[in-house]
Amino acid sequence: MVIFAAMAPQIYYPFQSFKASKKLCFLTGKPLQSSEEQIHVFPQWLMTRYDLHDKPFKLLDESISTYKDLKLPCSAEANELYVEPLEREIEAAFTVGYEAVKQLDELRIFQWAAKWLHGIIFNELQAAMRQQNAEGEEFSVSQSILQRFTNLHVMLQTLSLPIQFDEFKPYSLFLFKVDNLENEFSYRDEVSTVTFSLRINDFGLIINLQDNGTVGRYQQETYDKIKDKVLHPIQFEEFSARVFYSAYLFNRLPNYDIMPIGNEIYIEANQLRGNSAKPLFDEWQVKTYGQVLENFWKKWGYLLLEIIKNPDHPVSHLFDADGNFKPADTLGLGK
Repeated sequence: MVIFAAMAPQIYYPFQSFKASKKLCFLTGKPLQSSEEQIHVFPQWLMTRYDLHDKPFKLLDESISTYKDLKLPCSAEANELYVEPLEREIEAAFTVGYEAVKQLDELRIFQWAAKWLHGIIFNELQAAMRQQNAEGEEFSVSQSILQRFTNLHVMLQTLSLPIQFDEFKPYSLFLFKVDNLENEFSYRDEVSTVTFSLRINDFGLIINLQDNGTVGRYQQETYDKIKDKVLHPIQFEEFSARVFYSAYLFNRLPNYDIMPIGNEIYIEANQLRGNSAKPLFDEWQVKTYGQVLENFWKKWGYLLLEIIKNPDHPVSHLFDADGNFKPADTLGLGK
C-alpha cells in the first residue's frame, strides 16, 4: 500500500526571478485561464463610493493611469476564496466607521493594505519594465527594494496559506477618529518604504507594512497622547508626516527565517540590530521633516519657510509650545 503524505504548503515568490506576470495569479502563482481573470487594485466598492473610477492616477514614471485601470491578475478561485471575503469584511467595517474599524482584527487590515500596496507595486513595476524595454535597457530594480517587496508578498499570503508570525507583528498600525469632510477620500503611499495612509468616513489609518513594529515604537509617545482624541484632518496629516518620515529614517531591512513545520509555515523575525551599533533610525532633520509636512499640508497652503520659521519648534497643530494636545475645535481651520 502506498501512503501519500499531504503536500506542504508552498509560498509563491514572484520577485525572485521577477515572474510578476499578468498570466499568473498574484496571490498563488497559478496560471490564469483567461486574461479576464483580474481584480481592481482599488476595490470596486471604494471607487463607487468616492467616484474614483475615471480619476487620474500618476505612476512613478510620470505616466497617467486611472484608478479603474490599475488591476492585478487574480484567479477566479483565489478571488472567491480569499480576496472577496476580505473585501466584504473591510467594506462592512469601513462603511460604519471608526468604531467598527477599531473592532477589526489588525491582521485583516494588514492583509487588505498589503493587497492594495502590492497592487500599486505590481503596476509601477509593469510600467517601469515597459519604459526600460522601450528604451532598449534591461529591467533592473535595487535588491533591497526587491527584498522588501518579496517580504511583503510572502506576508500577504497569510490570506491563502497557513502562515503564522512567530511572536512578532510585521507592521505598525495607527488608527484615529477624524472629523473628515463628508465623502472625502484622502490616500497616499510610499512604495519604497511600504507605508500607506487612508482618510475616509470618520477615521484615518496609517500603516507601515514592513518594519516589525519599529516605527510604532519610535512614535509611541506621540501616538499615546493623541490616539483617543478626535483629530482635525490637518492633525491627522501631521501625524502621517511623522510616520512617513520615520519610515524613511528607519535604516534596517528586516530579514526573516521561514520554517515549514507540519502543515503550517512559521515566520520568525531576525534581530534588527544585527552586528551594527548604528541606531535603527537616522537622525531627525527638521528641514527634511518640514518638506514632508509641507507636502502633507498642501491642502491648507503651508509653505516650508513658514513651517520651519523656528527650526527648534516647527509649526504643529497637534501640540502647543508646552507639548499639550490642541483640541481640534480650537484650531480655527477649515477641513
